Amino acid sequence: MGIDEYGGGQGPRPDVLVVTANDVPGHRVQEVLGEVFGLTVRSRHLGSKIGAGLKSVVGGELRGLTKTLVETRNQAMERLVEQARARGANAVLAFRFDVTETADIGTEVCAYGTAVVLARE
Repeated sequence: MGIDEYGGGQGPRPDVLVVTANDVPGHRVQEVLGEVFGLTVRSRHLGSKIGAGLKSVVGGELRGLTKTLVETRNQAMERLVEQARARGANAVLAFRFDVTETADIGTEVCAYGTAVVLARE
């Protein structure tokens, strides 16, 4: 896996800015549109469970699971941005991820934050 496959986030100059901060320097919140979230649940296939089990014996990174989690987080973030855009937001503040294992079936990833309209000061 190359470095591009390990990361996520936004590219340069997105139409909906997503930040973990509560404000953006040089901008003011013109309107708060409310909470937005993107949710996805991914199951693990049998091969990855077996591979993870074997790897846990000898140690090391579980690359297949890492790649799956990166893809899952990116999908959740894309869904968050789609929801914010649909509400007319140009930014999401206080962005966070929440990750939960669901009954050993899969992993739930929720991306959430506050959709706002920002204006330059």
